[in-house]
Amino acid sequence: MEYKSLRLERPFELNEIVSVHYFEYASNYCYEGEQHDFWEFLYVDKGELHVRADNREFTLKRGQMIFHEPGEFHSLRANGVVAPNLVVMSFVCRSPAMAYFRRRIVSIGDTEREYLACIIKEAGHAFSTPLNDPYTKQLLRAPRPPFGAEQLIAASLESMLVSLARRGEMPVEACTATRPTSLIRAHSQQEFVDRVRTYLEQNISRKLTLADICRDNLVGRSYLQKVFREKTGGGAMEYFGGMKIEKAQEMIRQGSHNFTEISSMLGYTSIHYFSRHFKKVTGMTPSEYASSVKGLAGHRSGR
Repeated sequence: MEYKSLRLERPFELNEIVSVHYFEYASNYCYEGEQHDFWEFLYVDKGELHVRADNREFTLKRGQMIFHEPGEFHSLRANGVVAPNLVVMSFVCRSPAMAYFRRRIVSIGDTEREYLACIIKEAGHAFSTPLNDPYTKQLLRAPRPPFGAEQLIAASLESMLVSLARRGEMPVEACTATRPTSLIRAHSQQEFVDRVRTYLEQNISRKLTLADICRDNLVGRSYLQKVFREKTGGGAMEYFGGMKIEKAQEMIRQGSHNFTEISSMLGYTSIHYFSRHFKKVTGMTPSEYASSVKGLAGHRSGR
């Protein structure tokens, strides 16, 4: 018997990317706009953003993504209050299936967020071009990138596109089908993490201890730490500390408070401890971070 291979169908084939960005913009940022002959998506990772696509205008919330097809003029601006974080990626894809994403805004879920996280992580390793440089015209390869980094970027983007397109075509009965126990357990754990995350957000100004979190959420220490490590890669206190620094970055970009006020508002015992923690998490002092944001915001004609 003679074996015959089967050529796999790939509705989305991606072999070229133009740029990959993760931006932390000031609350008053404004980009005048551009159009180009390749695809681009913009994902709001935090905050809110006003986007114009040709003659249409939208307000995107956290968790939403908009696609711009080749030739579509697009511009954006922050709302003047909240400092947004964005993922922006532009790429060449000539697959007919991309027609699904024309004039489309989607809300992404955990699966797509994981693909996005992989894209950003691998791009940080694969390219020497900074991910926060809005003037990137060509990506430059890093001298010694990890093996297969660019392939993982392409695979993650293709997988994200398939996942989003599938969701748009999913029949109603598929949404109500009985799920395996393992999926139910994973969903339950994610709901628990989401509930604790909401609690931490509501208490961002407090100096919480692990005992406080366990008591207020009626959960044992070992289960709390186990689930947080599985879902976030670190313990609950480490996650809470990261949330404080993210909030500090947002407040610095909004420019309404000085460092001492931000330190106090986030429950730090001193400005010195706040500065040390900020640098440990971000690699920059608060002053260095503020300078980098001001430098970016000073060039309004760039993205």
